[in-house]
Amino acid sequence: MMNDPKVAQLLHDLALADGEILAIVEATRALIYATVPSATERVMYGGFMFSAAADFCGVFAYKKHVSLEFGRGCDLNDAAGVLEGGGKFRRHIKLLSLADVEAKSLAQYILQAQQLD
Repeated sequence: MMNDPKVAQLLHDLALADGEILAIVEATRALIYATVPSATERVMYGGFMFSAAADFCGVFAYKKHVSLEFGRGCDLNDAAGVLEGGGKFRRHIKLLSLADVEAKSLAQYILQAQQLD
């Protein structure tokens, strides 16, 4: 994981705002790095954007949930039936609890998204 001051500041802000949301964000970030070890992250659009060869997903914290978002989510195989969104390309997986990080099979979506690029 990189030592980006903007990433550190956003994590700090989330820690002050809501520890439970922070825990979901951190678990999701750790899973992304475990699934795509070459990933890098930067703060963009108010969340964490992950890239390998190109951007493949983003993690965004909201008041009551965390969203794992895919710019080309329309091209993902939704085997677990957890993708949401009806836009032309984008899809997201809503994480309401720490248990959702495991229960919603995120790794398969992260890997698929990274392999699209």
